[in-house]
Amino acid sequence: MRHVAIIGAGIAGPATALALRKAGIDATVYEAYPTPADGIGGTLALAPNGMAALEIIGTADAVKSVAQPSSRMVMTVASRKRMRLPALSDVGPLFVVRRTDLYRTLHDEAVRQGITIEYGKRLVGVEHTAAVFDDGSRAEFDVLVGADGIHSTVRRLIDPNAPGPEWTGMLGLEGLSHHTVPEDPQTMVFSYGRRAYYLYWQSPGGGTAWGANLPYHRPLTLLQAREISTEEWMRKLGDAYGDDVPGADLIRRTPPASLQVMGALYIMPSVPRWYGDRMVLVGDAAHAPSNSSGQGASLSIESAIQLARCLRDIEDVPQAFATYERLRRARVEKVAARASKINHSKTPGPVAQTLMPILMPLMAKTVMNPERTMGPEQRYRIQWDAPATRDPLLVV
Repeated sequence: MRHVAIIGAGIAGPATALALRKAGIDATVYEAYPTPADGIGGTLALAPNGMAALEIIGTADAVKSVAQPSSRMVMTVASRKRMRLPALSDVGPLFVVRRTDLYRTLHDEAVRQGITIEYGKRLVGVEHTAAVFDDGSRAEFDVLVGADGIHSTVRRLIDPNAPGPEWTGMLGLEGLSHHTVPEDPQTMVFSYGRRAYYLYWQSPGGGTAWGANLPYHRPLTLLQAREISTEEWMRKLGDAYGDDVPGADLIRRTPPASLQVMGALYIMPSVPRWYGDRMVLVGDAAHAPSNSSGQGASLSIESAIQLARCLRDIEDVPQAFATYERLRRARVEKVAARASKINHSKTPGPVAQTLMPILMPLMAKTVMNPERTMGPEQRYRIQWDAPATRDPLLVV
């Protein structure tokens, strides 16, 4: 194989390019926007399986240096019931990292290894084995990888009838409050407030970082969300969380300048076709579970590595794509199904609010059992040095 064109320079794009470089395959990354994506996006968590994937492409240590470990999780309901969530003891912590820091780490390593990233290249079509961009330029390829996110152009080129992203009914917002919660620095608290869900954790630099999944009457793009004044968003947040502890103090003591608005939160339904001709999807373009999963970025990096591994080991491109999908689809869709159940509980009504504190101990022993849920997800490891053709069908 001579050359791979990767569409999208977010998280999955550079990760795919790095994995391909490790596999001995040349790749160029094409990004629609004119500049790198510094400062874009909120905070995400990398699970132990995601960190193991980053080890393969040589970026785990760099990511850890800009991330915060989180080894304990607590759930609260309507400020009344508090329960420490069961966790796996043998896989290591989650790492909480700003998306912009993860992006910069992957981008810088790709550049260091000599991978070309071209900006201002918005894909508009494909003609035979050439990608066509909106500036009239073209790029020849042997394989074209769609790492272009939930609004993927490559997904529509593969299948014009492919489903698009589904809005969760919530917007994403984050802030850094001067209010300090009495929590261990490695504890993350998931709080089901009276009107909306939020989470918070101590910030290493002082204060408390928080993220809100704010119910809203319509989806907003990042641009639309930022057209609304910070003062108005702070008022809406106060209305949503003003009856909660510590939600009220977190919002009240958040400097407006620290507020980040990310716009609508989406998930991807099952995508029927991951590949066609010499085009294939990776990352959020193929699978974007709810942020409730804690696995979105980790799954994207895993898929990037498995795709590179299949292209390394299988000369026939359609067969390489088929093997890649066989190794990935069941796993990512199982994670998405679990996250969907959590997502539906983020805005519990009055009856659910009453029942949740009673049901929490039972939930901890059943649906939250870490061996049944997080165990298969977080213990997953890609055997990079083994031929992809020898992998069993993985469904965890």
